[in-house]
Amino acid sequence: MGESMPPRRISVHQTLGGGPVADVLLWKKWSGGVLLLTSTTASWLLFERAGYNLLSFVANVLLLLVVILFLWAKSASLLNRPLPPLPDMEISEANVVKAADALHAGINRVLSIARDIAIGRNWKLFLQVAFCLWLASYVGSFFNFLTLFYIGVLLSLSVPMLYDKYQDHIDDKLHVANRVIQTQYRKIDDSILKKIPLGSNKEKKLQ
Repeated sequence: MGESMPPRRISVHQTLGGGPVADVLLWKKWSGGVLLLTSTTASWLLFERAGYNLLSFVANVLLLLVVILFLWAKSASLLNRPLPPLPDMEISEANVVKAADALHAGINRVLSIARDIAIGRNWKLFLQVAFCLWLASYVGSFFNFLTLFYIGVLLSLSVPMLYDKYQDHIDDKLHVANRVIQTQYRKIDDSILKKIPLGSNKEKKLQ
């Protein structure tokens, strides 16, 4: 009766959406993970190491595809063969609405954070955003965008799987680190942030 219940494990698969994307990131579908890893590695080697230009590569691939389809269609009409089996190239209205809703929510989230920093004078949020931007700038000085994207894909294919496998051990370490960070933040808050005047908010409410 007096024993504490062990912390409930988080379903990483459900946290990632529980769909095909989660299956790929957790390597439940090996074919999807291998395809993603192979394609991103090939692209990184092609554009980063071989020095191939992205615009030239896309234009050449499209040119080759158009030539093949054109010759295939011409030869099919001359030899009474079936035409190339091309699907209907259109985007459904539901997909457009879904993408617009996701973009709308993301933009509103960014604007809300900016408002909290500029008007709400949220020092904790300001420090978090400033640190993240500084970290992004610092890391970006060592790698270009393509390399950062490739590293992001590698981390996406490894971190969720490792966390799902060693969740208990990682959570213990994260709890210890979180307590240390909270302790240091309280020290900074008591010694510095609380001494910064934030204005008479009470007077504004009374007016």
